[in-house]
Amino acid sequence: MSTPLSPTVRRAHPHDDAPDTAAAFRLLASLPTGTERSRVREEVTRAWLPMAHRIAAKYRSKGEPLDDLRQVAALALVKAVDRYDPDRGCAFESFAVPTITGEVRRHFRDHSWTLRVPRRVQELRNRVRTARQELGGEGGEPAVAALAERTGLAEDEVREGLLALHAHSTLSLDAPVNGTGDAPDGGSVLADTYGEPDPGLDTVVDREAVRPLLSRLPERERRMLYLRYFRDQTQDRIAAEFGLSQVHVSRILSTTCAKLRRDALREVS
Repeated sequence: MSTPLSPTVRRAHPHDDAPDTAAAFRLLASLPTGTERSRVREEVTRAWLPMAHRIAAKYRSKGEPLDDLRQVAALALVKAVDRYDPDRGCAFESFAVPTITGEVRRHFRDHSWTLRVPRRVQELRNRVRTARQELGGEGGEPAVAALAERTGLAEDEVREGLLALHAHSTLSLDAPVNGTGDAPDGGSVLADTYGEPDPGLDTVVDREAVRPLLSRLPERERRMLYLRYFRDQTQDRIAAEFGLSQVHVSRILSTTCAKLRRDALREVS
């Protein structure tokens, strides 16, 4: 049994290679599940595949591989073929084009974000971006209140959408900072602008644990610890202040630190 496809017959249509598959779809709708129906379904899908590839090609400059986009469009075409009902009176392409386009756009929404953003926030971003472009043409950067009025969103939702504007792509930490030359050899990079953990934070707990123990030390030992570890004085200078030898000062510091360590561990246990 031959399939009533007529690829050589053209109709006035923006897709100039659109085949006349009306009869094939009517046959497909009448066939029960089986080999013949699968064959007709495959031939109809192949006939419309160029259109699906053309829709995918419109998005080739958006950062996704063209082969991936063609695969998404082809799968969407299969869905459109399966869901199309010729008895509703609309042409297949009128049903298939928005179906395929929607699937390709959904692919970008779900897979092309560098940072994983919830779908709700992605939709806020799209609404805010559109309103921003519309209001931007009226001069200046639109305020949050103006964007909220244009989109019908709450101001907190607008702010959330604005934050998501920069989540679609990211910069490398090795990217040069504006005006600093060709980094990394000629200037600063983005990583240089980020702070680092303060090493002093690692000693906060220890210092707080030792603080009450220091008050129990004799004045001389407490003064020596202060000069050595808080004023960064050498043992020779401390020895000169107390009229002692450097060896004697070293012994006192070692003994005092050992005592503080034992007392601190005892307090913890």
